[in-house]
Amino acid sequence: MANRILIVDDAAFMRMMIRDILSKNGFEVVGEAQDGAQAIEKFKELRPDLVTMDITMPEMDGIVALKEIKKLDPSAKVIMCSAMGQQAMVIDAIQAGAKDFIVKPFQTDRVIEAINKTLGV
Repeated sequence: MANRILIVDDAAFMRMMIRDILSKNGFEVVGEAQDGAQAIEKFKELRPDLVTMDITMPEMDGIVALKEIKKLDPSAKVIMCSAMGQQAMVIDAIQAGAKDFIVKPFQTDRVIEAINKTLGV
């Protein structure tokens, strides 16, 4: 069975890029969210195997959403997505429970490597 993934990013273009990479590599994208608040609701509803989470988003950023998701499910697997130059935020995310991070612009090999490592594939 394909691993079920929730994509969270405020940019529709970035969600489309990740969805494309995942679909071509045999993963099932079960949902998308455009901010942290939506991510929490979708996580509760869909219970994905993994979440890709943008760090910088309006309404609620990815680190706050990550902490909330970890409260709901301490074993939740979340990979943070960041732009270059966000090292401090990446460190905060890892300390908050993120399993890995990928840097934009996305490189297919790195995305798949991070997901497989996090899922233990």
